[in-house]
Amino acid sequence: MRSRDGSDGGLIVMGGTITSSNRQEIVQLARRYRVPAVYAYRYYVADGGLISYGVDPVDVFVGAARYVDHILKGAHPADLPVQLPTKFELVINLKTAKVLGLTTPPALLARADEVIE
Repeated sequence: MRSRDGSDGGLIVMGGTITSSNRQEIVQLARRYRVPAVYAYRYYVADGGLISYGVDPVDVFVGAARYVDHILKGAHPADLPVQLPTKFELVINLKTAKVLGLTTPPALLARADEVIE
């Protein structure tokens, strides 16, 4: 994304308990000070954030439930393979992009799993 005024800079907001519990304030401050921000989860974008790219939490929890199922059926945890997230989501909020004066490349929009207009 490019700003119309040519300014650089931005913010990356990692997932975590503190950032999640303060997400509305973080999103509001980023908008107020016109700082483009990338978030770890889609709910930041639903709250007005610019863009998120991260794991699908539901997919992670489903994988964890499968592990629990195997363990409850007698599998030894040490024998279970390590699993990494396989599903990632890209969500873009075009309303916020407009407020920040950013243009969104069509190629990025085409890759998005969800676009909020």
